[in-house]
Amino acid sequence: MTTQNNPFQHFTEITDYRQKAKVKHKLSDIILLTICAVISGQDGWSGIEDFGHARKDFLKRYGGYLFGIPDADTIAKVMGRISPNALQRCFISWMQSCHTLTDGEVIAIDGKTARGSYNKSKAKGAIHMVNAFATRNGMSIGQVKVNAKSNEITAIPELLELLDVRGCLITIDAMGCQKKIAKKIVDKGADYLLAVKGNQGKLEGKFDQYFKIEMLQKFDGDSYSTQEKSHGRKETRLAIVNDDLSVLGDLEYDWPELKTMGIVVSFIGEKDVLSEDDFSVRYYISSKALDTKTLLNASRSHWGVEVMHWSLDTAFREDASRIRVDDRAETFARIRQLALNLLKSEKSFKGGIQRKRMKAAMSESYLSKVLAAL
Repeated sequence: MTTQNNPFQHFTEITDYRQKAKVKHKLSDIILLTICAVISGQDGWSGIEDFGHARKDFLKRYGGYLFGIPDADTIAKVMGRISPNALQRCFISWMQSCHTLTDGEVIAIDGKTARGSYNKSKAKGAIHMVNAFATRNGMSIGQVKVNAKSNEITAIPELLELLDVRGCLITIDAMGCQKKIAKKIVDKGADYLLAVKGNQGKLEGKFDQYFKIEMLQKFDGDSYSTQEKSHGRKETRLAIVNDDLSVLGDLEYDWPELKTMGIVVSFIGEKDVLSEDDFSVRYYISSKALDTKTLLNASRSHWGVEVMHWSLDTAFREDASRIRVDDRAETFARIRQLALNLLKSEKSFKGGIQRKRMKAAMSESYLSKVLAAL
């Protein structure tokens, strides 16, 4: 079989730690079986085995399967012994080979907890993954697990270290509004757009002093607004930027390469006079000299990562998964993300992710199209 037809080519660096004399089923066969089964709607080890028996002839086009399909227990044990870090490197390698980040592309970074992975009996908390999401194509380009005794603040720099994000605009919610994270982004040749909230109390206070409600009606600087109607309601979004950072006082110099203060206001309705209860205000800082249109679009596109998380919960039932033992929960979370990216990459069928999974289960030719992105 030639490499160009081998969907496993990006996973060859994963080491098989089993004793060779006792190995019946190749590691590559088990990984490929798992990926195909998850794409096709299976969310547990027994379902993966069932899929393998039903699609054995299809799988043999890509792998050996000389001893047939492994049982569910074997699949679970083998996948649990795969190095999550190796799987992570392979995932990133695959994404870099098929998705070129363009200059100025918005990369949203956010975390998600797989709630079903919580194991009370063994006092193990649920795993929490931090994803980097390329908003233009709606793809995850990398992910790291948050260590049990750590949080997203330490995981985000680890994720950035793995990625080539030069020229991109990195958006992170308020938890990631940290000086060390900002510096890491700048050191990687990218720009940051960080949401400002109470965890940076002094910085938020300076924004509060600067922003006045009257700016919504009259602002002398650059502003940009959009209006949308949904469910009979009109929502207006307005962005303003300020590059006179003297209003921040000494805080201006605490943030590397800081160039822009951004404010995004959204409100529903058509009132001539607005009270504070009628609108929401979000503050941002950026190392890029942003215009208002870019600010508004980037702040909105950040929430595409929430759509990805929603897909993992609804189409893949991630929060309901009870996979917990050893590294299996983390490995399965990465397989779900890989499957989601593959399904998004396949454009010939216009259904949603859940319909695509069902179509892959019913049609070998469609599953082959999905695998073609590997």
